Amino acid sequence: MHRLSSLPYRDRTRATRELASLAPHLPPAVQNRFDLLLAGSPAPEQGLHYFTRLREQHPAAFDRLARSAIGLRYLVTVFTYSRFLAEEILEHPDWAAQLLDPVDLQRVVSADDLRTSLEIALPPGLPPPLELAKFRRRQILRIMIRDVIGLGTLPEITGELSAVADVLVEVAYERIYQDLVAHHGKPQSEDPSKGNEAHFAVIALGKMGAQELNYSSDIDLMFLYSANGQTAGPAPISNKEFFKRASNQLTGLLSAYSAEGMCYRVDLRLRPDGRLGEVCLSVDGAQNYYEKRARDWELQMLIKARVAAGHRPTGRALLDFVEPRIYSTSLDFSAIEELSATRERLNEKLAARQANRRARPSGIDVKLERGGIRDIEFLVQCLQRLHGGAEPWVRHGGTMLALARLQDKGFLTGAEYGRLAQAYQFLRHLEHRLQLDEDRQTHRLPEDPAALELIARRMPGGGSADWLMSELHNHLADVLEMYERVVHSRPAGAVPAEPDAQAGGDHTPFVIQALERRAPALAAAIARADLHRGYRPFEYFLERLSHDPARLERLNSEPELAATALDLFEHSPYFAEELIRRPESADELARVYIPLIQDEPPPHDATELRRWFRRAILRIEAESICRSHPIFETLDSTSRLADSAIARVYEIAIADVVSTNPPEKPGYEPSNQMSIIALGRLGMREFDLASDADLVFVLPDSAASEMIFWTRVAERVVNLITAYTGEGVLFAVDTRLRPNGSAGPLVQTESAVTEYFAHAAEAWEGITYMKSLAVAGDPKRGELFLHELQQVDWRRYGQSGRSRADLRQMRARLEKEQGPSRPLKAGRGGYYDIDFLLMYLRLKSAGVFFTVLNTPARIEVLENMGHLSRQDAQFLNDAATFYRALDHGLRVITGHAESRLPGSDAQLEALNALLPRWTPIPLSDLSRIRSETRAVFDRFFG
Repeated sequence: MHRLSSLPYRDRTRATRELASLAPHLPPAVQNRFDLLLAGSPAPEQGLHYFTRLREQHPAAFDRLARSAIGLRYLVTVFTYSRFLAEEILEHPDWAAQLLDPVDLQRVVSADDLRTSLEIALPPGLPPPLELAKFRRRQILRIMIRDVIGLGTLPEITGELSAVADVLVEVAYERIYQDLVAHHGKPQSEDPSKGNEAHFAVIALGKMGAQELNYSSDIDLMFLYSANGQTAGPAPISNKEFFKRASNQLTGLLSAYSAEGMCYRVDLRLRPDGRLGEVCLSVDGAQNYYEKRARDWELQMLIKARVAAGHRPTGRALLDFVEPRIYSTSLDFSAIEELSATRERLNEKLAARQANRRARPSGIDVKLERGGIRDIEFLVQCLQRLHGGAEPWVRHGGTMLALARLQDKGFLTGAEYGRLAQAYQFLRHLEHRLQLDEDRQTHRLPEDPAALELIARRMPGGGSADWLMSELHNHLADVLEMYERVVHSRPAGAVPAEPDAQAGGDHTPFVIQALERRAPALAAAIARADLHRGYRPFEYFLERLSHDPARLERLNSEPELAATALDLFEHSPYFAEELIRRPESADELARVYIPLIQDEPPPHDATELRRWFRRAILRIEAESICRSHPIFETLDSTSRLADSAIARVYEIAIADVVSTNPPEKPGYEPSNQMSIIALGRLGMREFDLASDADLVFVLPDSAASEMIFWTRVAERVVNLITAYTGEGVLFAVDTRLRPNGSAGPLVQTESAVTEYFAHAAEAWEGITYMKSLAVAGDPKRGELFLHELQQVDWRRYGQSGRSRADLRQMRARLEKEQGPSRPLKAGRGGYYDIDFLLMYLRLKSAGVFFTVLNTPARIEVLENMGHLSRQDAQFLNDAATFYRALDHGLRVITGHAESRLPGSDAQLEALNALLPRWTPIPLSDLSRIRSETRAVFDRFFG
């Protein structure tokens, strides 16, 4: 326990004593795991303290958790990151049960599921404040583990925190409404044009409106009702009075103190007329206010407004009315200057604090500091107001998504977006760590050096206090520099030039002028490349290289390397951002012809494996983009890379589980008994950048006695692949295609899987397994099992003649349900038409086991068997190549999967430039390809 040795003598003695008292109560297999978890935690002595108290106060709960590797890991997380949540577990040991069931920890829990849980927890009638506060804290416990372990992204974590608030507000209001109706009757509208019944809506503002709540946020609310009138009941009152009472009761209920603290601090000061205004306004009254009297900052504040509870149409009536007033239709920089002046005044109160703090390294307010969270949010809103009139796409309350959309439309460069997004995420993570410990609404770093060290260790990828302060100051400086440049760089009334116009012509920035002196060959290569989309990102990349003369000289002296880098920046914003974040990755571009799998075997360390995978992906995609590598060969390379990563993770997972929870049977030697089966794109050798891996875990019947051990291995495999770390993730994993889906065991025996497909599987499940491949475990055994399983599929669906009707029905359902949102795949004539046709023809091939699964290979086999004419085979091959090239292009542009054409002109232009590298079919032929694909599909299916 290396961190215990650094404690003061008295604390070290106490911690050592507590550790010794715990050891006899831990199973031998768990003791080493426990020591490692605590030693690797940010606060081992704090964790020991709470473990000791849990064992003393709740021995049964302690024993139950201590025997679960996952439960133990999650409990260490809670006890070392949050004292208030640790106290909650000691107060409510039954809450720890959710630590043993990782299902809800692995997913984003929907608002509907949260509502169901809350309704079950509440007694009938008006809810007691204690129960509301308990529900909030129990959900924070779950969300906090997802956050710290890395099971959720920042937008997912803040979205879940906001969903908890939404559900609490919604359910509390509904109970209050029912109680008021019982006394006064339902409010009726006196205006027939507004319906018979009057309604109420809760508008969320600020972080709650943006769905970006932190752990201890106030919630900013505004209350509206739809129409005047009075209630129809035994004691009638006016609608205004009815909804005023509802508003006051809701505010009081949410902010009431209880033994679990208050649920939320409710802030109503952002309503019309602030503290002096009515607590609840009619929609007509609110519209009149925002039309005639609202100040400019009040309009800007509504960018984040959202209907969070109550009657949605009532809330939308106001938000739709004010939206055109929020966004300017001209690019008038005088407006942003005025807002900037307002922002400067907001920061004046920090000046005195900063002057007094100059000699101290801490005490920074991460929200209000110049370059902090508020500056980022303010800058984003200014840009939204400037450009949102002409480009509605950039109108969104969430900061992260708004940043992405501003970059998407060219109002931020890729480099500007990357710096702002990184700074915002860093600052929000820091804000969360500050608030998690004691559930306090604080944004200020502690001044105590030990407390600052603890916060630094709790950060993602954390280190020392010096590291934290260095990172923080760098991010603050980046934001402030960009704020000044974006807001103040142009005179009032100036219209910003289009990005392409700025990239060419006489635009010769200082960076390029300096480059002509330091790296003249590279400067000449930039001039020859005539960059447009990639100019600004490459400029920022050069800024990063200004501190790395060796790499700059390598780009200057190796023309092929420079040409590859310039080509990649021009055609892939995603990889441009990757190179800007990690300039050392440019070294990989000199070796794009050499697969990293051959050059360097996958490392045995999980962190190093993620770095290895990222470098390999860059090589593969650079060859695809810059060397026009055939699309299906690129997909095969990516699939083999994923196979290698999964196989190595499998070995790491076995070693990890053996060390913490060895097999029950003495002498049992786990090696490769369990097969990992890939389905979907990985199974058919068409895995791509940002693809999900559909994985199924199958165990021989002879190893069924060690099912618990192998289930732990499978869980560890999934966790290692998907864990979000400072090095990113390998890729997403989906295990829901196993028999019985999420309700079925994660690991199943071969006989159980075969039995399921012989008798219980739906048609779509059986057909899905026609695209499967064993990617880890014993390859011969895996292939034999899949051969037998596909024989079962053929007997049920091919031999019986059911496949044609089943596949036709499945395809029609997908087209109806997914076609509108995923037209390139699921829409009429999309890629699924080709895929379903090939599956149908394969099922006609009695007993033939396909070991080669990608689309061109399937087409060739089916043509050779006489199921496809030469003409049909050629068309299907060309169409499949076109669709995969289109999908691949969208992925290398955006970094994620897309199933429809982009709405951005800039992205469409980039896509048009990429497609000819992989297919002779232009994007303008998309509708023809869809029509002809559907014609072939209909000819076979009728």
